[in-house]
Amino acid sequence: MSVPAPVLNAILGIFALLIVATGIVWLIDRKRAAPEPSELTQRVRSWWAMIAIFTFAIVIDRAISTIFLGIISYLALKEYFSLIPTRRIDRLVLLFAYLAVPIQFYWAHIGWYDMFVVFIPVWMFLFLPMVMVLQGQTDGFLRAIGTMTWGLMMTVFTLSHTAMMLAEGNTSNGVAGGAGLLLFLVFLTQFNDVAQFTWGKLTGRHPIIPKVSPKKTWEGFLGGAVTTACLAALVGPYLTIMPWHWSAAAGAMIAVAGFIGDVTMSALKRDLKVKDSGGLIPGHGGILDRVDSLTYAAPVFLHFFYFFFVGGRV
Repeated sequence: MSVPAPVLNAILGIFALLIVATGIVWLIDRKRAAPEPSELTQRVRSWWAMIAIFTFAIVIDRAISTIFLGIISYLALKEYFSLIPTRRIDRLVLLFAYLAVPIQFYWAHIGWYDMFVVFIPVWMFLFLPMVMVLQGQTDGFLRAIGTMTWGLMMTVFTLSHTAMMLAEGNTSNGVAGGAGLLLFLVFLTQFNDVAQFTWGKLTGRHPIIPKVSPKKTWEGFLGGAVTTACLAALVGPYLTIMPWHWSAAAGAMIAVAGFIGDVTMSALKRDLKVKDSGGLIPGHGGILDRVDSLTYAAPVFLHFFYFFFVGGRV
């Protein structure tokens, strides 16, 4: 498909940043003189692969982009189900949960907003317990249906907002289309993770939620949020129809929402006594570990944009 010039230029800028990061990590590894690559090196290598795949997905075709995002959501749901205890009798319910992924992303792809926002929160929410009840097993019913529906919301409904962003942006974001909106969201969400980590390492003194995530500090959170908002003010008008001050507000919301998504998944993993949700991405863990911030940031940003700019309130 025809890719807007701002999107291509932004992608080139991201790869330039990645080249710089690779050089810095290489220098650090040379000083370490260790035979095995460090976790930081593994993370940067994984970033090369993830950014290359993401770039390919969003510049080739919107249908391919939607399929790619749906696969990410499916893998996140699969990791989630591999972590939580499930009953053998609920295999049919699990099948219907997996089938909800392509259906939800289809609604997003065709831009049917009314069905998109109710399919999982209403129809699947009502349908899955009905199927479970018909199995005739009441032991562990509440725990089973609660964990399944929450997982479906967190890994499918929330992440499907990225696909809806592609559809909605093509009609409402005249600057860079849906790809511009998606790139704005994903880049700032991932940048915020790095910024909060960096500020926390440099200045962190006061933990926010020590029992959930001991390394998260107020200094890291606030420093990352301010830095992300400033960056959003610069890139927002280039990738979206939002002026700089609205872009800064969106960046701050993405930073706060991303932090909440991160610590929410941290609470889940602590409850389940696991460090990572998987090992698919070297240096990062699993898919859930990489998209935890997006689970909150994607719906928050899409509905922010939809309310003010698609709804004509600005």
